[in-house]
Amino acid sequence: MRVLGVNALFHDPAAALVVDGRTVAAAEEERFSRRKHGKRPLPFSAWELPEMSAAWCLSQAGLRPEDLDAVTYSYDPSLARPADRLGLHDPWDELRQTYAREAPAFLCEALPGLAPEQVRFVPHHMAHAASSAFAAPGAERASVLVLDGRGEATSHLAARREGARLEALHGQELPHSLGLFYEELTEHLGFLRSSDEYKVMALAAYGNPRRFLPELRRHVYATGDGGFRAAGVPWEELCAARRDGEGWTPEQADLAAAAQVCLEETLLDLVRWLHGQTHDEVLTMAGGVALNCVANSRLTAEGPFRRVWVQPASGDAGTALGGALLHAADADPGSPTRPQPGVDLGRGWSDAELEGWLKTAAVPFERPADVAVEVARALAENAVVAWFQGRAEYGPRALGHRSLLAHPGPSGNLERLNDIKGREQFRPVAPMVLADRASEIFAGPLPSPYMLFVHEVLPHWRERIPAVVHVDGTARVQTVDREAEPLVARMLEAFEAATGLPVVVNTSLNTAGRPMVDDPRDALECFGSSPVDLLALGPFVVRRRALFGAGAG
Repeated sequence: MRVLGVNALFHDPAAALVVDGRTVAAAEEERFSRRKHGKRPLPFSAWELPEMSAAWCLSQAGLRPEDLDAVTYSYDPSLARPADRLGLHDPWDELRQTYAREAPAFLCEALPGLAPEQVRFVPHHMAHAASSAFAAPGAERASVLVLDGRGEATSHLAARREGARLEALHGQELPHSLGLFYEELTEHLGFLRSSDEYKVMALAAYGNPRRFLPELRRHVYATGDGGFRAAGVPWEELCAARRDGEGWTPEQADLAAAAQVCLEETLLDLVRWLHGQTHDEVLTMAGGVALNCVANSRLTAEGPFRRVWVQPASGDAGTALGGALLHAADADPGSPTRPQPGVDLGRGWSDAELEGWLKTAAVPFERPADVAVEVARALAENAVVAWFQGRAEYGPRALGHRSLLAHPGPSGNLERLNDIKGREQFRPVAPMVLADRASEIFAGPLPSPYMLFVHEVLPHWRERIPAVVHVDGTARVQTVDREAEPLVARMLEAFEAATGLPVVVNTSLNTAGRPMVDDPRDALECFGSSPVDLLALGPFVVRRRALFGAGAG
């Protein structure tokens, strides 16, 4: 059974390939097109397909379109209703629905050899649910919670997986949407809607929720029957909007803090209702709201489930994988789908190919005896390192394949990295630590391989690794398993041997407004245009001083 999953309608277009229940490849179109999020979520762009990522997924497996058993499209227009009947202001939504209905024809044009009858529409939130329930390890029997901005007519799904079967339990109809609630706030605070919601989460740590929480609770709350209310918040009456180019105010931080608490409270009520229906031990989550790692940690600490697993590609990109997994499970229940093997599902290059890129670029490079040890040495000397290794990550987090690394000891390294990336200074960077060392330094859900939870930094460590400690004393941790990531583990061990610190700063290898680096050309361009000291490209290193002269850096 060979199934190609496609997400295309709103944003984060992506493709994923599942062969005999196994995830073979998955990639987001933005990594190929170099357009952040692939496109904006506008009706006029709804026709655009992830053509490059789909073609790459097929080539990775040596398949042609005619070899596929099915192509899934993670939206079912037959379930949609006119936007005005859903209480949404989206006057061009009918154009979006037209494009969705014509998706089989568009896909056949993009993938010559594909027959229209091979295209399967998959309900948007069922694709999200499958992306977590079927991809999670040890989740053969699990509850599922999906929350995002919108699907066909709902913004939420509570479901349950049992073996190959995924059963919907409840969905919240629009216009009530926790995703749209957070998107509206993002726009009100002067950030890019459907893109910068994580900035609001970071800003919330600087505020006090008490001033605005009572009013927000009047508009956003769970209803006790598995649903919720979240619509009609009078943002302008609560706090002045932040205009482009303005700094943020304490009042705006307070509003972000209150919205974050309100979101967490509603989520807690929803998971308690869901657990009351299923009595499962495992909860899996997906949808854009599931990328809120602060809320995820609170659900783990205070919720009724023993284990919470969040799909690393929880945004709409993940529905490409979910649609493919769901069809594979439905079409052949006797051949079980397999858990996602990791996030390194994108493009990769051999050592010989990387060397060819470096020679073509005519840059001076070296091949040290062990690139992990060489990078650890540079980090110990307070260098900033661009780290490009193995296959690219699927999802928004850099997890040791396309990363920017630094020393966590100097507190100024946070400002330094934000300057390199062109980011706001209130935004934190993350710590990377070996899984078997994490509990010595951090308190929270462990292990945490996908950077989807926040953890308290234990007090006696805060002064030792200040660059990764957020203003509220927390950090968004990535734990590293030695067997899964031997090269990263070796780098961490060598860095500790040199510094006494088992933690390295890890943030995504990109600059503001740009997708994460994906191929070697991207890596060389990013290295050449930003003050990064060393590029580790596979087993090779390029030094800034060697490239630009002794005056560089």
